[in-house]
Amino acid sequence: MNLSPEESRRYARHIVLKGVGGPGQRRLKAAKVLMVGAGGLGSPVIAYLAAAGVGTIGIVDDDAVSLSNLHRQIVHATVDIGAQKADSAARFAKSLNPEVMIKTHDVRFDAGNAIELLEDYDLVIDGTDNFETRIAISDAAHKLSRPMISGGVSMYDGHLTVISPHTPDAAGKPNPRFRDLFPDVPDQPELPSCEATGVLGAVTGVIGTLMAMEAIKLITWIGEPLIGRLLLYDGREAKFSEVKYGRRH
Repeated sequence: MNLSPEESRRYARHIVLKGVGGPGQRRLKAAKVLMVGAGGLGSPVIAYLAAAGVGTIGIVDDDAVSLSNLHRQIVHATVDIGAQKADSAARFAKSLNPEVMIKTHDVRFDAGNAIELLEDYDLVIDGTDNFETRIAISDAAHKLSRPMISGGVSMYDGHLTVISPHTPDAAGKPNPRFRDLFPDVPDQPELPSCEATGVLGAVTGVIGTLMAMEAIKLITWIGEPLIGRLLLYDGREAKFSEVKYGRRH
């Protein structure tokens, strides 16, 4: 997939970057990424993937923009209050980079529509705050052999990882599944919610930007993705730590 003269100028800093270059930028242009959630995590992901030139970005979100979203959901503005988040995020992405194709899905991602939503995309990014939805995403990604990038935030902290059970690790064994990291599915009412505990807006920017970085790494084949590794961020102490995990059986 060739780059136009306009795209070559737009992505000039990528094209001169060792490890990305023209081949990496063409991979970005050819890529199709599904972002589930256009909120605090989805906002920086959508912004950076659109800016990077990912050819097709799908956005799944059935929620509408509210005033309390705006301290962290940076692809939405005050004038977007009441609009569907997927549509608002799409307008932001297209204004940032008209070269990319944005597909909106104003629905709730669940087990019933998961395969249909995901099958046309190369990878999926989970930016949701609902564990049931995360399970639906991971199950569909596993069935379709698609990598999944998953992250979460609470108060001052965050985490992210890459799930790719359809690929082997360095020893030739299958990489871990989402259910290997979270074997027990908690009841949603038992989980802390953003509404109840709060979240510092910039934390979603830290984790969301790292999720976008993992997507770009997977697409361009650079670096070592966070497969089998859970990256933890402590915002108050400005510290990162890592937990390794593997297949349970």
